[in-house]
Amino acid sequence: MEFINKNTIKLDKEINELDKLVFKFIKILEKHSDYVIISGYVAILLGRSRSTEDIDVFIKETDFEAFSRFYDELKRDGFWCLNAEEVHEIYTYLSQGLAARFALKNHTIPNFEVKFAKKHLDKASFEDRITVVTQLGNIFISSLERQIAFKKYYLKSDKDIEDAKHIESLFKDNIDIEKINKYKKLLVKGNEIPKAGKGQ
Repeated sequence: MEFINKNTIKLDKEINELDKLVFKFIKILEKHSDYVIISGYVAILLGRSRSTEDIDVFIKETDFEAFSRFYDELKRDGFWCLNAEEVHEIYTYLSQGLAARFALKNHTIPNFEVKFAKKHLDKASFEDRITVVTQLGNIFISSLERQIAFKKYYLKSDKDIEDAKHIESLFKDNIDIEKINKYKKLLVKGNEIPKAGKGQ
């Protein structure tokens, strides 16, 4: 595992079944909307050995027609929505700032918790996202500094602290401490705290 540049990580770990599922979902999603993966799965992708029930994803807000095409392709490829079956209802959830969850048919976990990026911090996660290059293709994750700050200073569970420590130990020479402190101040003040990924 290495930084190719400040926005690209090359990953050489062995791909597992969760990774394969994530790429199956992302390869559909990226045809219809821009995205960034946040929270627990980031640490898992980067080699942390633990399980997760969901994969948290911010997507850029799309119109109904684009989302409908995305949902139709998900269904054709074996996914279902845990919240509702009807596409208008699912789109309403997202438009109201709520999450929609998708999983493989006949399963509820792991699932993909998808939200429109509506708040300033959510939208900003697209600006400094990182490309992770893997055997299965490329995938976008939020910046390491955002991950560390969110885990250490907002979620703060034992699991989240360990996620942050894992990322810090892997990339100690590539992490911008000033950025972490900036996000820490925003989170501690409660300014537009992102809700997706809580407890992951």
